Amino acid sequence: MFDALLVFLLGLVAIATVYPVLYIIAISFSDTASIVQNQVFLWPKGFNIDAYIQILQDPRIPRAYLNTVLYTGVGTAINLLMTAVAAYPLSRPGFFGRKYFMIAIVLTMFLNGGIIPTYLIVQKLQLIDTMWALVLPNAIWTIELLILKSFYESMSASLRESAVMDGASEYRILFSIIIPLSKPALASIGLFYFMGHWNSFFLPMIYLNDSDLYPLQVVLRDMLIFDSAKETGIAEHAALTPQAMKNATIFLSMIPVLIVYPFAQKYFAKGIMLGSEKG
Repeated sequence: MFDALLVFLLGLVAIATVYPVLYIIAISFSDTASIVQNQVFLWPKGFNIDAYIQILQDPRIPRAYLNTVLYTGVGTAINLLMTAVAAYPLSRPGFFGRKYFMIAIVLTMFLNGGIIPTYLIVQKLQLIDTMWALVLPNAIWTIELLILKSFYESMSASLRESAVMDGASEYRILFSIIIPLSKPALASIGLFYFMGHWNSFFLPMIYLNDSDLYPLQVVLRDMLIFDSAKETGIAEHAALTPQAMKNATIFLSMIPVLIVYPFAQKYFAKGIMLGSEKG
């Protein structure tokens, strides 16, 4: 009975998750008449790709797409490097002040300086209208740091002891032994970082004033807020509805996530479980 109930509940969750995706895809590939008459459900009606052609012809969309890829790639790389380096000393029992550092780090999950002080710091550092305003203030996320720290602690202490006996430095131990053995954990937190950067629109709205630097999510937000073709500046042809344009853009923004997640899924589950163990 429990298994049957579990399958039923997970089936409902799967339907609730898949349905919006299928609906978005169906709308984006349907013709105007079917969309206006609300005839589209889970399968395209009057199949056409005019919405995708029009989106790719608009210079803002490809530029925003490339900006998002750049911000996500650089930001995720910085996140992984900084998190891997910061988690290592915190995982060492003999690290001086370890307890107090951990208390200070955990407090950041509940308390923070706020957006105005952060903006003032970014402004003083002259990072406004640059990519670094999006990636440097969020170089380390607390939860991901704790996950990787727990993973380091679950690794056998004999690995480090053997390396120390061979004369390896702490840097050599970290980059040659610890990090290569931490691929499952790094892949799991890397997926979180990837999703966070790819879906980010609030920080770009605050720190970026130049529209040429906008990521895809900011452009998509503008499309979702302003319904008319005149306001969005994208649906220039009467043959295309704003709904088709919006859903086509949403689907294009989902493609990288749909590609990356299946490859990272096994590392994601394994990294979370290993990071929760104490060995």
